[in-house]
Amino acid sequence: MSNQLYINEIQSLFDDVQRSKIFSDQKMMTDAVPLFPIAEINAKYEKEKETDGFNLKDFVLKNFDFLGAKISIQREKQLPIDQHIEKLWDELTRTAYEEKGTLLKLPKPYIVPGGRFNEFFYWDSYFIMLGLQVSGRVEMMENIIENCSYLIHNVGFVPNASRTHFLSRSQPPYFSLMLDLLFETTKDETIYTKYHSTLEKEYAFWMDGEEGLEKDSSIKRVVKINSGDVLNRYYDAENTPRPESYVIDIEDAENASGEQFYRNIRSACESGWDFSSRWFEDGETIQTIETLNIAEVDVNCLLWHLEKTLAKSSALQGFTEKDNYFTQRAADRKRMIDLYFWDENTGIYKDYHLKKHKKTSSEHIAALYPLFLGLANEEQAKAVSEIIAEKFLYQGGLVTTTKNSGQQWDLPNAWAPYQWLGYKAMMNYGFTAIAEEIKNNWCSNVERVYNNTGKLMEKYNALDTETIAGGGEYPNQDGFGWTNGVYLKLKLN
Repeated sequence: MSNQLYINEIQSLFDDVQRSKIFSDQKMMTDAVPLFPIAEINAKYEKEKETDGFNLKDFVLKNFDFLGAKISIQREKQLPIDQHIEKLWDELTRTAYEEKGTLLKLPKPYIVPGGRFNEFFYWDSYFIMLGLQVSGRVEMMENIIENCSYLIHNVGFVPNASRTHFLSRSQPPYFSLMLDLLFETTKDETIYTKYHSTLEKEYAFWMDGEEGLEKDSSIKRVVKINSGDVLNRYYDAENTPRPESYVIDIEDAENASGEQFYRNIRSACESGWDFSSRWFEDGETIQTIETLNIAEVDVNCLLWHLEKTLAKSSALQGFTEKDNYFTQRAADRKRMIDLYFWDENTGIYKDYHLKKHKKTSSEHIAALYPLFLGLANEEQAKAVSEIIAEKFLYQGGLVTTTKNSGQQWDLPNAWAPYQWLGYKAMMNYGFTAIAEEIKNNWCSNVERVYNNTGKLMEKYNALDTETIAGGGEYPNQDGFGWTNGVYLKLKLN
């Protein structure tokens, strides 16, 4: 991946551009493509910035290309929502057959979340695939899987998104679930054997460092509890400000506790939940973020699914030893999910605090994963369903947490992935009334906002179903990949 150091190579210019806030969106400069050799741009910059009347923005616009920075999707007239989504699949399709600036090359076309993006996102793509399945776009589903496999074999994992500055972290590992979705669509079991080596390589990434790990310690994404049990957590290899949110991170770090502030911020990004009171020691402020101290219920459930899938792909090929190994690992993890994440006092799954050796206090919607994947027993499922109905389900859908901190992965926001997880989780255990309510509440919210704006949003306000649309970290996008996918899939069910 030749461009990995690209932003580092223009660090002085990059730092000046981001700190000066000449672009309203910090992503602009990370996505810029240099028009000349880096050394030449750097030399010009050092020379020209000292001259009178130097204009930083003019300099950047002369020396960089901003591909697709202003892609906007316009309609002559507002279509019915399902027709609008069908058209969006083509409008959100991108290719990257060569590397440009920070953009990594990929062998197949892919679908981006919204008009602001040119890069492929990992866990978004699973929820996009739900809609592609409904739309009968099997080839694009296969493309997404192929791109993930390419990244796993060439980078070692699927990055957060296909840009060089995301090569330090992944996202929730959904690759094995993508294979299930394609199998459900095509009924072709060879999909598991075809990608067996890919599954193994992704598993090796998440378990890297496990061997030789002492009790009560952690390395990368692996943690060993004092009992000797091995769990996983989210992690990022870098401890520096995120290029795509550079100034925000620098400003937030000023009053932060702990020297791993940037790594904690980035590790939360690996979870996809950037940001939430779920990660904050005080439950309120980002300065107390402590993602690294937490083993999360979601990533451990997803890795259980990966272990089960590896057992299946091994069995299909007659790899008895591997089949036994992964079957045992999955059984161990199922036991640990019960032991470390199930909180019988509150009747919900929670994350586990590695330093305090107890469950965290945050109540959040990732508690759905054991039900989504069928890991909960009937009693646990019933308890979770009651809490979901009582504390998480609102007029506009399921919220992510019970706390309003001002962060986007907190109350009052309803995000598409969790509407699908919630619907499926409830259906798996026969709670059809709650499942239908989740589906209807969120879908009608999506339809209402679409009727008002002609757009599908990244997230929705579940409490206030009167305003035009819920806010975000950046302007409302034309899209939005996972909303489109989940909406189509729920409407079909």
